[in-house]
This record gives sequence, structure tokens and C-alpha cells, in this order.
Amino acid sequence: MSVNKVILIGNVGKDPVVRHLDKDVTVANFTLATSESYVKDGNKVTNTEWHNIVVWRGLATVVEKYVKKGDKLYLEGRIKTRSWEDKDQNKRYTTEIYVDNLEMLGSPNRNAQSSSSNTTNTSDVNEPQTTEQGNDNEDDLPF
Repeated sequence: MSVNKVILIGNVGKDPVVRHLDKDVTVANFTLATSESYVKDGNKVTNTEWHNIVVWRGLATVVEKYVKKGDKLYLEGRIKTRSWEDKDQNKRYTTEIYVDNLEMLGSPNRNAQSSSSNTTNTSDVNEPQTTEQGNDNEDDLPF
């Protein structure tokens, strides 16, 4: 068994770039910043990690309508690394987070009405869901 699950809470780095592809397929791309702070030698140090976010289909339409630079989001998804050749035939790689679930936690750039919490996941947008096969008998739980 293997698991590829990512949970992030962070701020959108810039307005999403949304593309409409063939057969009414929509994809949105944006960056999300997560920060970690600690104290070193009496000084607060903050490290920011930037994540490349990819959102498909109906969830991308939600992103197009409601997500803007600075918004705080809760995201669930999976890590994917892809490669391509640039114009000089050099092999390039990028690591992205493919989002399955999105919750808007608030937006510092907009009024309270639009910053209310909204939850959307792929089951709301007719995306195929994966299910795990398992025993539904709760008596077998180890706790």
C-alpha cells in the first residue's frame, strides 16, 4: 500500500491563471505560500515554501470565480512531478500539488461577505472518486 496525500494551509501568491481547454475542461494554476517560524539566537526566523498548485475541471471553475491573490486556503491533494524539454532540449522538472479538496479560510483583500468559509471538493464537481476496499466491520478496529 502507498499513500500520496498533501494537506496545506497557506496564502495564494498571485491571482490564479485559468485556461479553458477542449471539451469544456478548465485548469487553474497558482502558487501557495506556507510559512514556518522558529526562534534562533533570540531572533524570529520565518521560512516560506512556495507550492505550485494545479486544480482541474469544476473545482478550477470555483477557483476562477472566487480565489484571488492573498486568500488563505486549506488544500488537500497529491504530489505529482512532471518533466518536459525546454527550447534548448534540456530536461526540466516541476513538482506540483494536484488539488482534490479546497476550503476558503478567509481573504485579507476582500470584505467579510466574500471571505466566508466555502468548502468544495471533487465530489461536488462530478470528478471520479477513488474508494478503498476494506472491511466495514467496526469491531475489527484495533482501538
